Amino acid sequence: MLADLMVSDGPRAEYAEAFQPFAPLIGSWDLDVTWYDDDGAITRQTKGEWHFAWALDGRAVADIWITPSRAARATDGDGEWGLTIRIHDPELDAFRSTWMGPKHAFVMTFIGHAGENSLTLDAREPLAAKTRWIFTGISETGFHWRNEDEDADGNIIVRQRFVATRPQP
Repeated sequence: MLADLMVSDGPRAEYAEAFQPFAPLIGSWDLDVTWYDDDGAITRQTKGEWHFAWALDGRAVADIWITPSRAARATDGDGEWGLTIRIHDPELDAFRSTWMGPKHAFVMTFIGHAGENSLTLDAREPLAAKTRWIFTGISETGFHWRNEDEDADGNIIVRQRFVATRPQP
């Protein structure tokens, strides 16, 4: 019942234009997930999955990402199931986005803006570093995502990358 109420067939007509940048993301994705240390060295790699849907009567975009993927858990261990809800704020002409990671009871809020084949979400809560989540190369068949921090000196530290592709039937 809850899933039926949560997921929508598409965006409501009055939200269709605002949510257009998210349209290519709707559906399921296989991920190659990589984590990095402060020096840029790879610390871990695994498979993941990411699922996007229109939600809340077409007034939002929701997603769930899972790392490691359900198929890789037997070898890569228990990971995180993160849930994001994105809504459009017409006063900001931007997206408000909240990500929740239940494994560590972590919540992050973002303000997001669309670019050409990209989406950038800037974290809003006070963190030690400025955090951004960036989608690039968005197409019907794939995209790249990265989690990066910017320190007080303006140095960018990439923490995590996802390479997403549509699952093969």
